[in-house]
Amino acid sequence: MTRTLRDLAALSGGELSGDGGVIITGPAKIEDAGPGQITFVANSKYAHFLASTRASAVILPRDMEAPGSMPVLRADNPYFSFLLIVRAFFPEKPFLAPGIHPTAVVGDGVRMGDGAAVGPRVVIGNRCSVGDGTQLLAGAVLGDDVTIGKNCVIHANVSLRERVVVGDRVIIHDGTVVGSDGFGFAFEGGRYRKIPQVGTVVIEDDVEIGANTAIDRATLGETRIRAGAKLDNLIQIAHNCVVGEHTAIAAQAGLSGSTVIGRGVRIGGQAGFAGHLQVGDGAAVGAQAGVDKSVPEGIMVSGAPARPHREEMRAAAAVRQLPNWMKEIRRHIRQLQSKEKESESTC
Repeated sequence: MTRTLRDLAALSGGELSGDGGVIITGPAKIEDAGPGQITFVANSKYAHFLASTRASAVILPRDMEAPGSMPVLRADNPYFSFLLIVRAFFPEKPFLAPGIHPTAVVGDGVRMGDGAAVGPRVVIGNRCSVGDGTQLLAGAVLGDDVTIGKNCVIHANVSLRERVVVGDRVIIHDGTVVGSDGFGFAFEGGRYRKIPQVGTVVIEDDVEIGANTAIDRATLGETRIRAGAKLDNLIQIAHNCVVGEHTAIAAQAGLSGSTVIGRGVRIGGQAGFAGHLQVGDGAAVGAQAGVDKSVPEGIMVSGAPARPHREEMRAAAAVRQLPNWMKEIRRHIRQLQSKEKESESTC
């Protein structure tokens, strides 16, 4: 597949500067791009690659200087424009043809939408509902009374436990478990007694969940992932948590029970949250932060325990200076000791 740069400008919304007749054979990273390929720079710290790239065209922010006579597409969001071009060269294709594979096990009272596809060795419990165009890939397991909306992709070996509800256009990657029991136990008589976990999980529209993530069902009520949220691989969402609309959580983060995350929050990898906290809309949490109290909206916190990011950076800078300060303190102590000895010798 080839496209002219002029076609790609129209497709991506970029403003063309240079020869629109250049033939583009595909997209590439700026470090690897060669003749016939298009690349992009969205961040000025990568602008130095422009001097050495062999790409035939580049997508740049409107205020970034172009390299020589190379054709350029100017865009308000070069990364998003590049994404549209990547999709043009690599259009999405269904993983499965519609229908039910002969090795699948389908329970009683199951409703399958038009164009839905069920792969090999999928297990669907009783009274489940699978929406139009949804694909269940190999080895996926649905417990009883699971509801899945339209045009979802449930990848291999995903487990959706009983009564879980999934909205439209949701993607859940391999090995994820949604609706496992929350970590609830009461200590009585010298042993832990299991608290029944009788709630559920609700995944709203346009959510994407990475591989091997675990989202626990509520003790009572629901754990809810709101519309447009994006969860990376290997994340733990405990019972009764809420993740807000269009929030992004990076890999290995963990939310303890009843934590409520607001809208548009960004959470770095390996961040951990104590239970029953609230994180306000638009806040940001740095990687490996240990969040032990609620975070107001719109601020960034980092460190363990987490505190406002500027404060944490000042503290970290001070800690790095400790070895030098210790040397100075020891030097002053030696000077004082030397003066004391001199004073004693003159007495």
